Amino acid sequence: MTSGDGKRKPTQGSLFGSPSDEQRETPQALPAVVESALRTLGERMPAGLRLGTSSWTFVGWNGIVYAEGTKQNRLARGGLRAYAQHPLLRAVGVDRTFYAPIAQSEFEDYAASVPSSFRFLVKAWSDVTTPRVRGPQGRPGAQNPRWLDVDTTIDRVLTPAVLGLGDKLGPLLFQFPPQGKAVVSDPQRFAARLHAFFSALPKGPCYAVELRDAPLFSADYIAALTDCGARHCCSVHPTMPGVLQQFETAKPSGETVVRWMLQPSLDYDEAKDRYAPFAELVDPDLVRRAEVAELCARALAQGLPVTVVANNKAEGCAPKTLFALAAAIRERLDAAGVRPA
Repeated sequence: MTSGDGKRKPTQGSLFGSPSDEQRETPQALPAVVESALRTLGERMPAGLRLGTSSWTFVGWNGIVYAEGTKQNRLARGGLRAYAQHPLLRAVGVDRTFYAPIAQSEFEDYAASVPSSFRFLVKAWSDVTTPRVRGPQGRPGAQNPRWLDVDTTIDRVLTPAVLGLGDKLGPLLFQFPPQGKAVVSDPQRFAARLHAFFSALPKGPCYAVELRDAPLFSADYIAALTDCGARHCCSVHPTMPGVLQQFETAKPSGETVVRWMLQPSLDYDEAKDRYAPFAELVDPDLVRRAEVAELCARALAQGLPVTVVANNKAEGCAPKTLFALAAAIRERLDAAGVRPA
C-alpha cells in the first residue's frame, strides 16, 4: 500500500501479529523416514524407558532424525517437533540452561512442540553448582554467592522449568563441574551442603546430581541424596567410576538417570573435532554400551523408570548411539523375560 506522496506505508499487522520474514522463510523441519526395524524396536521398548540426546540442532542428523536437506535454521526453530516424532526418542536434554537461565515462555514453546508422553531433562544453571566465580583467564576467583543458593535455584532454575514444561519436565539435573581442592578435600561437608540444599527445595520434581569429582561420590553423598529424595545421575565420563558401579553403589529406589557423555580416550574438544558433523558412530564404545544396557535392564526389571541421555561425544552420533543401546537393552530384557509394558 502507498500513501498519497507515493511512499510505501508499513503493513499493519493483524490482531495476533503477522509472521516475520524469518518465520515465513523458516518452515518447520520434517522428520526422517524411519526404517521399519527401528519403528518396531520403538514399539517394543518399555514405557518406563526414555532415551534422548543432549540437544537436537545438528544437521549431521539429516537422514537419521531429520529429512535429508534440512537446513540449520530450520532445526533451530522447528527441529524439536520433528525430533519428537522419532519412535525411539522420547526425551531430550536441554543443555543451554547450564550456561544461562531461559524464560518460562521458552519452556512453554518446547512443551507445545512435543507429545504428552515426552520428557525434558533440564540442566540447572551452572552458577548454582560452581563454587567459585571465574577470574582472569578463566581461573577460579572469589567464592560464588550463588553456589547451592536455594533462592536463586527456585527463582532462576526451578520456577521457569516447572511452570513452562508442566508434566513434561523430566529430571532436573544439577551437574557439578570440578569443584576445586577445597571442596573435594572434604566430601562429608559437601554431602551436608547438598542435604541442606535439596531439603530446602520444593518437593515434586525429580532432582538428580551429576559429579565430575570421583572423591565426592561417597557414602555420605549417597545417604544425603537418598534422605532428601534426590538421586545420583550415573554418568559415563572419564572422571567417574563405571556406570554399573555407580548404580550399584547408589541403589536408586526411584527414577534412574543416566548420561552417556564422553569417549574415555578423548577430552571434549578432541571429541568435537573428531566426530563433527556427528553423523556416524566413529568410535563404537562396546564396553560402555554393554554397561549402560545392563544398568537399564536391571532398573527396568525392578520397575524403576529410566531416562538415558546421550551426547555426540560418546561415540560420534548420539541418535545412533541410542539406537544401538535400545537394541542391547531389548536383548537383555528378552533374555530376562521382561515384556514391553
